[in-house]
Amino acid sequence: MQQNDGQRVFYVSAIIIAILVALGVLFPVGFGDVATAALNAVSRLFGWFYLLSVFGIMVFLLALAMGKYGKVRLGPQDSKPEYGFFSWVSMLLAAGFGVGLVFYGMAEPMTHYISPPYGDVAPESAESARYAIQYAFFNWGVHQWTAFALVGLIIAYYQFRKEQAGLVSVVLRPLTAKRPGLQRFNGALDVFAVVATVMGVATSLGLGVLQTNGGLHAVFGLPENGFWQFIILFCMFLAYMASTCSGLDKGIKRLSNLNMVMCITMMLYVLFTGPTLKILETITLGFGDYLQNFLVMSLRMSPYNGDNWAQNWTIFYWAWVIAWSPFVGTFVARISRGRTIKEYVFGVLFVPPVLACLWLGVFGGTAIHMELATEGLGLAAATQDNITVALFKMFDLMPFSGLLSVMAMILIFIFLVTSADSASYIVAQMTDNGSISPPLYKRVLWGVLIAAICLTLIASGGLKGLQAAAVLAALPFTFILYMMVVVLMRELRKDRKLMLDGLYHHYKEMPVGADAFEARDQAKEEGMAPPEEALKQDDEDVSGTHTMATTRPKPQS
Repeated sequence: MQQNDGQRVFYVSAIIIAILVALGVLFPVGFGDVATAALNAVSRLFGWFYLLSVFGIMVFLLALAMGKYGKVRLGPQDSKPEYGFFSWVSMLLAAGFGVGLVFYGMAEPMTHYISPPYGDVAPESAESARYAIQYAFFNWGVHQWTAFALVGLIIAYYQFRKEQAGLVSVVLRPLTAKRPGLQRFNGALDVFAVVATVMGVATSLGLGVLQTNGGLHAVFGLPENGFWQFIILFCMFLAYMASTCSGLDKGIKRLSNLNMVMCITMMLYVLFTGPTLKILETITLGFGDYLQNFLVMSLRMSPYNGDNWAQNWTIFYWAWVIAWSPFVGTFVARISRGRTIKEYVFGVLFVPPVLACLWLGVFGGTAIHMELATEGLGLAAATQDNITVALFKMFDLMPFSGLLSVMAMILIFIFLVTSADSASYIVAQMTDNGSISPPLYKRVLWGVLIAAICLTLIASGGLKGLQAAAVLAALPFTFILYMMVVVLMRELRKDRKLMLDGLYHHYKEMPVGADAFEARDQAKEEGMAPPEEALKQDDEDVSGTHTMATTRPKPQS
């Protein structure tokens, strides 16, 4: 039966994806216009909902980590982390940020410098420079990882603690089990996750190919056309197929570790060859502004003046990460076995954002200080003209610019390879009943399909439309996230109660760490006197003993 469910998810997902791709290919302009209009309408009508949801999820995760469930492990309670900290963080970065951070690490702060958020300060000024770093930190900070962290936590809990399939439908089964009318939608949830993942990865890979072609044009003068885009995609396809065949430990893990080393090397090089003191001061001030204005930025909108900045930036980002969360969350779950909830939440919520902010501070801070120091330098204009080549324009102003550009191209290439490899792995898992070791033929098949979809969309010009359609998935999936939270809390309470039961029956007394209410409920179930009555009886016994002691006759001398 489970095998049939997996095959059904595979075929239905493939049909829906084929229909969406066909629409994008046959009607690239019309489909793109409709999808973009729908995305704009949803962002305008539900932007407040996205802001509140992401902020609420963040608060929930922090409370969970700091509370009594923080020591629960994602796996047996005596299990250990499957991957070391460095490899774990490297794979988190590869799946969660990828190529976007390389291109936007310099371009986004420069964009905010040219056009400040909400129009609060004058453009291209010292004030807008400070604002640019603050909002770049915010957009790439803790909030961006909340949906990833939540989905990953719940999937990992079910997959490794409860030893069930790591699927959205399995997680929500406790809510649908007693409602026959809802059970029919279980398979639809998995189909939804597969379609959102494949569409998101295919469009991101396609945009990455276009950006890579733009970078090669800026560095080596190669033409930006379909032929070179096909060559780039074909090279990526060969690389991630080789990685897929190598498996998770040898393929994605090694590539992610290499990426992390290259990222740190490039960041340190730019830091020490650029305006070092200014960069360090920029990063320090940026963290201070980020923390000081954290709550304000988290919920800021413009209901009185109709400004669209939040809709175009923050709300779009939050919608994108929610739509992306079935893929990234499932991958994060796969590599997080053996970690406690507290370790997991703090690791996922804080470590990648801190590294991202350091990257933004170094590259964005360098570009802004160069632009402020030299009038007419052209970095701002280059960013406005083409975000893809802006980073390489900055490298041209630094020592060993050619080497830097080549390293950046390699970094972009590896990020795209790891994203495609991890996506093919996760989609194969989703269409194989949640198996943590899906068969190789399914991983290869999904890798081929993702590359074919990407090539078709590049050739037809349908990438933007399909990207907008993929982001629309965020709205229904936000409600699914809320349901997953309800299920998780129910399961954690059951888990804790079973642990207390086991400890009680082993030691014949209530274990240390159970609060008064848990102790009372446990006593009632075991047919004992509630703790307050037992305490009252103890007081009476002590009082009686004391009275007997004081009235006892003295021994005769």
